[in-house]
Amino acid sequence: MIRHSDNASESWRTLPWKQFRRNLFRLQKRVYKAVQAGDKRKAMSLQKLILKSKAARLLAIRQVTQLNAGKKTAGIDGKKFLTFEERFKLEKLLKALSNNWKHQKLRSIPIPKKDGSTRMLKIPTIADRAWQCLAKYALEPAHEATFHARSYGFRPGRSAHDAQRILFANLNSGVNGINKRVIELDIEKCFDRISHTTIMDNLIATRGIKSGIFRCLKAGVNPEFPEQGTPQGGVVSPLLANVALNGIEKIHRYKSTSGEYVEPSIRYADDMVIILRPQENATEILERISQFLAARGMKVSEKKTKITATTEGFDFLGWHFKVQNNGKFRSTPSVDNFKKFRQKIKAIVNCSNYGAKVKAMKLAPIVRGWRNYHKFCKMDGSRFSLYLTQNRAFRVFNKEPKQDRHSSKKLLDMAFPSVPYSEFKFFNVKGNKSPYDGDITYWSERNSKLYDNHTSKALKRQNHTCGHCGMKCISDEQVQLHHIDGNHSNWKIKNLIAVHESCHDYVHMGKREQQP
Repeated sequence: MIRHSDNASESWRTLPWKQFRRNLFRLQKRVYKAVQAGDKRKAMSLQKLILKSKAARLLAIRQVTQLNAGKKTAGIDGKKFLTFEERFKLEKLLKALSNNWKHQKLRSIPIPKKDGSTRMLKIPTIADRAWQCLAKYALEPAHEATFHARSYGFRPGRSAHDAQRILFANLNSGVNGINKRVIELDIEKCFDRISHTTIMDNLIATRGIKSGIFRCLKAGVNPEFPEQGTPQGGVVSPLLANVALNGIEKIHRYKSTSGEYVEPSIRYADDMVIILRPQENATEILERISQFLAARGMKVSEKKTKITATTEGFDFLGWHFKVQNNGKFRSTPSVDNFKKFRQKIKAIVNCSNYGAKVKAMKLAPIVRGWRNYHKFCKMDGSRFSLYLTQNRAFRVFNKEPKQDRHSSKKLLDMAFPSVPYSEFKFFNVKGNKSPYDGDITYWSERNSKLYDNHTSKALKRQNHTCGHCGMKCISDEQVQLHHIDGNHSNWKIKNLIAVHESCHDYVHMGKREQQP
């Protein structure tokens, strides 16, 4: 007897996802180009089509239930996941109410900060997250056409590595970085203090989307500040923060010898570094920034904002940047970043609830992720070799029953995968380019360079396309490496293909269904 859940599972899996993505991207590209041309009325008409699109609704539901990192985090209703039947019901609900969406209250989770204080992570329900994702599909391409080139946080096609590379371009020995200073700007409680009026006034959106966003903001307000704040934990919150802060990068600018204006500011969400030449007045620049922020309900944190000589070094996005006495600009993992990483490793290695094999499997993605994040740093010193940590892990593995020296060494290699380092060899995104500009060749080729050795080579062999669906791999979805025979120890070229994260799920889902 075939169960309804089996039918729903098969129906969900066999939906034409490839065509859905093409349909949505076609509309998003048109929204981007309409705003670029200054035709906001046309852009809003296209946004209405995105909200009416079945492809966009189903992709939004898939994104929040299958792909997002917090996909199993429950909102105030306690739901951690949706069955396949519930996903189809939610699609019908989004169809009926997408222009008049009413948000439920948010579930608050306290998150400790390194200064001892806590910040509240506010989690919407899965249904609210799906609507926010749908709204983001319509809003993001419109605002991508207006965002500043030096804004890198929570934007498609851009990353922290872009910011790292731009700092190198502005502070290396060729541009006399040794004589420069930086303003390490900290915005006090940025997400809690963003003015709702600023967000709503600057939002390029239809009336239906605006009313939904307004209700989303009101669902997460602090009673002490009813007209401020965007809830951290929502799908659309980082985009709203970028909308509110857009333009802060233009405050400090100067005319170069060629007559062009230079804006030496780098922003990643609410983290910002402003580069100063010797003759520039930092106090005056900070005053202008304070005025900009005050108009948006925010202010500069006097306690955390610092003016630092590049020769003293400064921390930004988990890295420590410093110009040495010989003029060379260096980047290494920051002390805090390395400390947190080692604490994660120690917690797993010393945990008595797991065996050696489970520990190795849990360690591998953490170590690989950390090493990949820092692969454009100077990492050839002994300080970041992890020798002592690996030695401790080997001794713990070797004490396990039925473990010999050879198998412990094999597990250690699995737990601590190596990653090649190449200081400042990252390829920066060009100027104001955006994935919504339609230049698929540029974005797929650039995306292939962002992954590690095996994945990057697989993408190049596949002409930068997914090995399962055949679509170009751009930055809209993570790419994963699939072992065809299921043996993760078999790293032969013929056994490896690069696939979209969602395609990877469907490949394994299909294999499970084929098993007797």
